[in-house]
Amino acid sequence: MSRSPVLCRHALALAATVGWLATSTGHAAEAAATPSVAEQTVDTLEKLAGGPHAGFRANHAKGVLAKGSFVASADARTLSKAAHFQGTAVPVIVRFSNTTGVPNLPDAHPNASPHGIAIRFQLPGGTSTDIVSISYDGFPAATPEDFLGLLNAIAASGPDAKKPTPVESFLGSHPAAKAFATAPKPAPVSYATLPFFGVNAFKFTNAAGASVYTRYRIVPVAGDQRLSDADSAKAAPNYLADELAARLAKGPVSYAIWVQIANSGDDVNDPTKVWDNQHREVALGTVTLDALLPDGAKAEKTLFFNPLLLVDGIAPSADPILLARPGAYGVSVGRRVGK
Repeated sequence: MSRSPVLCRHALALAATVGWLATSTGHAAEAAATPSVAEQTVDTLEKLAGGPHAGFRANHAKGVLAKGSFVASADARTLSKAAHFQGTAVPVIVRFSNTTGVPNLPDAHPNASPHGIAIRFQLPGGTSTDIVSISYDGFPAATPEDFLGLLNAIAASGPDAKKPTPVESFLGSHPAAKAFATAPKPAPVSYATLPFFGVNAFKFTNAAGASVYTRYRIVPVAGDQRLSDADSAKAAPNYLADELAARLAKGPVSYAIWVQIANSGDDVNDPTKVWDNQHREVALGTVTLDALLPDGAKAEKTLFFNPLLLVDGIAPSADPILLARPGAYGVSVGRRVGK
């Protein structure tokens, strides 16, 4: 192919990761004649993944489900009145996944990273709320339209594309996308040794009515551990799910959930702006997993994690990427359960 080695290695992962996004834009008449950004995003993701692959997500197709519980810290309730931050243990379902819509992608393949985590907190009364994060701190686009532009540039950068290819030109004019595409993303030893980052901000409000904007940080208690290049080359195709099952058979796996607090002047609506270590961090609590979810493969077909499935005490920012993400999820899950 005519892409540079770096782009060849990262383009599909970049495309699939940004495939969170979608929105319906324009006037009603235009929408009737033109597929929504959500539909275009999912269509392009399926194309780049060699699909569509019936019964699988258009992005993060390969995954594994686990179950456990979350216990909030005493500090969590000082930030938010959300039900799961009040100290009582709540059940959770957690999905770990590889990037891309390729359902049999080897776990250590460069395009499998950044990996994903989705956490569903199962609250009293049958309600729930979700966190959706990735194992890279930052996002390549600030708007759904820019994101779709990136996808289209990747799709147009085939073996016959002239130099500079459309994706090379796009990355040259979009520094955040270039940083995302070219950053090292070594394979993890385990899902239990991989940190995850919430790239979108949420507004936390406590019982006294005080509010702050936050971003999630999900930190493995076992520490951040990665495979060497040599070990990655030898890794079994499904080593992450197999390793997690073996690890859980020996004992629980835990993650500390933290939030960064926005500083005055931070742009809370731009996921390409990474918040540095000069931001205050507060521990929200600990997720402890005890087993893989029984019948997880069946549950994956219909389970739909939604970062805007929120409860009182947590509200979305005006980040257009965050607000658009469920649109693509909805298109993808609609196609998945219908096949």
